[in-house]
Amino acid sequence: MCCKVAHDVFNIPTTIARIRSPEFPNESPLMAKEGFAVDQVICPEESLTTYIRKLIEYPEALQVLEFAGGSVSLIAVRAVTGGPMVRHVISELPQLVPNVEMRFVAIYRSDELGVDRQVVCDGTTRIEPGDEVFVLAATKDIRRVLDALRRRDEPVRRVMIAGGGRVGLRLAREIEADCRVKLIETSATRCEYLSSQLKSETLVLHGDSTDEDLLGDENVQDTDLFLSLTSDDEDNIMACLLAKRMGARRVLALINRRAYADLVQGTQIDIALSPAQTVIGELLAHVRRGDVEAVYSLRRGAAEALEAVAHGDRKSSKVVGRRIDELPLPQGAQIGAIVRAAPDGDAPPTVIIPHHDTVIERDDHVIVFVPRKRMVRDIEKLFQVGATFMF
Repeated sequence: MCCKVAHDVFNIPTTIARIRSPEFPNESPLMAKEGFAVDQVICPEESLTTYIRKLIEYPEALQVLEFAGGSVSLIAVRAVTGGPMVRHVISELPQLVPNVEMRFVAIYRSDELGVDRQVVCDGTTRIEPGDEVFVLAATKDIRRVLDALRRRDEPVRRVMIAGGGRVGLRLAREIEADCRVKLIETSATRCEYLSSQLKSETLVLHGDSTDEDLLGDENVQDTDLFLSLTSDDEDNIMACLLAKRMGARRVLALINRRAYADLVQGTQIDIALSPAQTVIGELLAHVRRGDVEAVYSLRRGAAEALEAVAHGDRKSSKVVGRRIDELPLPQGAQIGAIVRAAPDGDAPPTVIIPHHDTVIERDDHVIVFVPRKRMVRDIEKLFQVGATFMF
């Protein structure tokens, strides 16, 4: 209703609504201009579920983010002893992992005090066990990139979900065809509803996810992925720590408070997922200046990765027709990948991992990693075209 009033009464050109109910997708006629006049629907539960599905598909990854319609992915992964690239310098990459183009855009390493610090990322940088590595590559090459940094994990087949709210129910619905799912919920009434919404193969349990006896009886030690998705941060943290101690292979906690997310970083909790950070990227894509297709907030908001479209020509644009090494990029910012449409328009786009002499062409989708948020404005200005240019 707010969007309807903003559009009809105040002539606001673009409206965005955050809607929790899955019954109102973007393509619904109710969202059209003659309806509620909503240009973009953002559903936090859908964003979280999509995020978690990628982590189930690639269990070795800490984060998997897609750009350019899924052609390019940015993955975050913890380097582990045994990976072909670990304890080698980046310049050795072509020999160690042949025929795979990738770009290391950032490496974070813990110091003696346990504080993560960004490491200079160039050809002489050596990847050490425990490093959190951000890599850009064509989506089709993600599996080989992960294999280069750590041993391949077993596929996720057994999943235990704590919390049968909107997120827990949506996730269980999406994965129950591929995984054996157990769902723990404290409300007996909610358990009855969950049982009616899920397949008979999905086991709905009435109980407390921090109950050690319950987790033991349900063989949490055999679980590939334990997810605590309740609305209580403390319960999520404690349930994950307990499940991990009891033998769960991988645990994920949903944490709303940033202080808690920072606190559990580096503990036995493998992934601390912030709902706000998964949704904020969708909003940022609409408020960034220039033609920005996608924005992702990384490391709890400290860094960003964005996809900008290069418009104009050499006269009206600061990037089109110029080599990478000619661009006035802020210190530390990197152009990690370029997605270029095929000339005939029917073939799939080409993914280019650029070098210093790569020239950006008109309508290229450029993926930029920015280590500090304050640099984003400089990137936006860089991709803006002159006022006289006509699209």
